Amino acid sequence: MEMLDTDQVPAGDRFAFWREINARLWAPYDVQCDRELARDFQAHVGVSAFGPVEATLMTSVPHTVRRTPKLIRQSDPGMFKISCTVRGTARVARDDTYSELPAGDMAFYDPSTPYVAGLAPDSPAHRLLLLRFPRTALHLPQRQLRELNGVRIPGKRGVGALASQFFLGLADHLHELEPADTARLATVTLDVLTEALATALDVTDALPAHVRRRALRARVHAFVRAHLGDRDLTPAMIASAHHISVRYLHKLFEEEELTVAGSIRERRLEQGRRELADPLLATRPVAAIAARWGFGGPTQFGQAFRRRYGVSPSRFRGSSAPASECAETREPCADD
Repeated sequence: MEMLDTDQVPAGDRFAFWREINARLWAPYDVQCDRELARDFQAHVGVSAFGPVEATLMTSVPHTVRRTPKLIRQSDPGMFKISCTVRGTARVARDDTYSELPAGDMAFYDPSTPYVAGLAPDSPAHRLLLLRFPRTALHLPQRQLRELNGVRIPGKRGVGALASQFFLGLADHLHELEPADTARLATVTLDVLTEALATALDVTDALPAHVRRRALRARVHAFVRAHLGDRDLTPAMIASAHHISVRYLHKLFEEEELTVAGSIRERRLEQGRRELADPLLATRPVAAIAARWGFGGPTQFGQAFRRRYGVSPSRFRGSSAPASECAETREPCADD
């Protein structure tokens, strides 16, 4: 991941540096900011490319960008862009009417058409996930997509909520991506984008079946990640949340390495293993970790962990950190 930070330059040059970053990453913008904030402008971005998709995780103080007719005549990048608010509140203007985008909401942008977007002054630091991709990358007519320029896509209901979960999960794990992840992730991301935008245009029936299927599977994975700590997370619950039958859910997973239940168990174990290996959590009881990730108790967690990793949770923790929770408290471990 490429990292860019305004701290790389002196305070007085940071706002000008941010203008250059905007032009380099997306397109030339008229960037405006409160005078006090501009004196020591603060922004940080991490950029990761996978296939035709470029993802940028941006943390910044409030400011506004304008894509004007003059700037459009100077440069047209031939790309579309979508944003997802991760923290704080974004803003987008369409026909001089502003819409606010709280965390989870999305907006679509066509840099070949004028628009205004920005970050509200209600927070000192906002975070956005910005995805940029070629206009030809989606299975949707470009003419119709341009109708969505500057349109808010709510992330609290329907397909928008499921797409939002996927993008928020992507933002959380963007820094972990390995080169082997990129090809598959590009396809999945474009499928989710296509379905979310097709829903906003009310043309989902026109999408190819394989695109709808892959997008649905990606949303299921995002839903599972978001609800791992819920003990009631079952195939029936997942199917109900996505308005499909349990039978069709299992069919979706026929192309996966794991079944639905197996995928849930594997992700829970991965999270439990990560916490056990974290020295900052060395005093957190194994039972608390088991409960946090949806296991029925430390015994169930211990048995599943041993089957997966060949060692009990407490022994794994002891080998991963200077002192395990059991050694520090001198209490017997339920999984030994």
